[in-house]
Amino acid sequence: MTTGIVKGIIANLVHVEVNGPVAQNEICFIGLDGVKLKAEVIKVQGNIAYTQVFESTRGLKPGSPVEFTQRMLEVKLGPGMLSKIYDGLQDDLHKMEGLFLNRGEYTDPLDEESTWDFTPIAKEGDSVIAGDWLGEVPENWIPHKIMVPFVMEGKYKVKSIAPKGNYKLIDTIAKLEDEDGGLHDVSMVQYWPVKLPIRAYKEKPRPFKMMETGVRTIDTLNPIAEGGTGFTPGPFGTGKTVLQHSISQNAEADMIIFAACGERANEVVELFVEFPKLDDPRTGRKLMERTIIICNTSNMPVAAREASVYTAMTIAEYYRSMGLKVLLLADSTSRWAQALREMSNRMEELPGPDAYPMDLPAIISNFYSRNGYVYLNNGTPGSVTFIGAVSPAGGNLKEPVTEATKKAARCFYALSQDRADSKRYPAVDPIESYSKYLEYDEVREYLNKNISPTWVSDVYEAKDLLLRGKEAGDQINILGDDGVPLVYHQRLWKSELLDRIILQQDGFDKVDKSTPMKRQCYMLELVLKICRYDYNFESFEEVQPYFTTMINALRQMNYLEFQSDRFNEYETRLNEIVDERRAK
Repeated sequence: MTTGIVKGIIANLVHVEVNGPVAQNEICFIGLDGVKLKAEVIKVQGNIAYTQVFESTRGLKPGSPVEFTQRMLEVKLGPGMLSKIYDGLQDDLHKMEGLFLNRGEYTDPLDEESTWDFTPIAKEGDSVIAGDWLGEVPENWIPHKIMVPFVMEGKYKVKSIAPKGNYKLIDTIAKLEDEDGGLHDVSMVQYWPVKLPIRAYKEKPRPFKMMETGVRTIDTLNPIAEGGTGFTPGPFGTGKTVLQHSISQNAEADMIIFAACGERANEVVELFVEFPKLDDPRTGRKLMERTIIICNTSNMPVAAREASVYTAMTIAEYYRSMGLKVLLLADSTSRWAQALREMSNRMEELPGPDAYPMDLPAIISNFYSRNGYVYLNNGTPGSVTFIGAVSPAGGNLKEPVTEATKKAARCFYALSQDRADSKRYPAVDPIESYSKYLEYDEVREYLNKNISPTWVSDVYEAKDLLLRGKEAGDQINILGDDGVPLVYHQRLWKSELLDRIILQQDGFDKVDKSTPMKRQCYMLELVLKICRYDYNFESFEEVQPYFTTMINALRQMNYLEFQSDRFNEYETRLNEIVDERRAK
């Protein structure tokens, strides 16, 4: 085993002189007063290994001993991860004591003494490869598949498989024979390096199905595809975290993984407090039962922020290999990028824009590419849909992290300070935001087939209406109410009608907080029908009160059960209002 000694320390970057071979991303432990500090090799130059330490290095001195493990930074995968709260290194935070984390304290992410009700899927004599299902155990309400370990290459034959019964995680549940006749014991636990994507699938097509989130401004205007990518940049206080909570509660996903990679501690504490209380509309139980939280607050060691996003993605890929729809949320990837910047600066690498690493766009792009919709070896579909939050300083959407993420993600949900200040929530700017999935022929075909034959053209009509309304509003602000034609006021208020009824949503109302696509389709067609009409007005002063009356009726409809008696009453009243001034 390779060992070494500390030669230099720059904050959490430690130079280690080694006496043998070491590998990129290999884990080592640095001794400090009887405590072992976990670190990762991020660069090797000659006999010097540059390591980033996942702990505070206060008190560390040159000459301290270092032991290399010959294992990469990896996660431990198996039943028992659901409902857990881990740090970026997959330490179970519930097993740790005290108000603050103790340096050098690491915990087992799984309970190896727990027993699970195993049911075999594979049969003796079956031919299997990495990722194939050997059996399953119930984990909360999810059938957790026990798979051929991803590290096993080539074809294997099932020599024996455990019968149905209760087993511990480390019990052998199958023996696999390789092509050379060697036998391999397989338990319910396996390990995988977090920096490498899990590719245990047969095919990875381009995303073609829409993933419903229940958030109208996303689903209607800029839908995200199942297995797709999106991100929500915006200044502090514009509702990034609340929007992610809303998506996680209502999205069409089997399980949620939330990576808090460097957010402020109060936001993370709110996550811990709120998630266990949230009701899950899909199962009728608690949302936390199908959620895993990876937590790294802003006062935790900076290197662990980088590890947290890779840990979360690897766990998401693991559950995708079971044929599940996984939704991965990261808040916020700006903290991850700042961790990369700090390490790059300490290694004295050539800086890019704003001192971020020169290869930041490539790093972000490689990470985002790990999502996707896949067909497993047995033809079952699975997916990882990734939505990241970005916190640009001062709300500057031209800064490097936002620009690099724009190139990698297909959906851009720009959160606007102006919309947040005027209490237009979710504060997603409909003009700046976009979904490139609307350009995919297969997605357009899916939307028109499953929602409405004219859905895509209706969406583009709504986008055009909002843009024309903004232009009219700008003209009115410059020239005054009486300095523009009457049609400009109508154009402005038609876009305002669309904005207030379709784009704005009450996340605390039991009906309005999540809108099924059938209802979204109905309401969009209703609003567009109203906006297509011309109306008779004598002066601009009549326009606002008239449209406000319509908005109030439509808003009441948003709060009522779809097509209930009261809903239909308000729709009848709305039609009467429209007929009062509609040009015949």
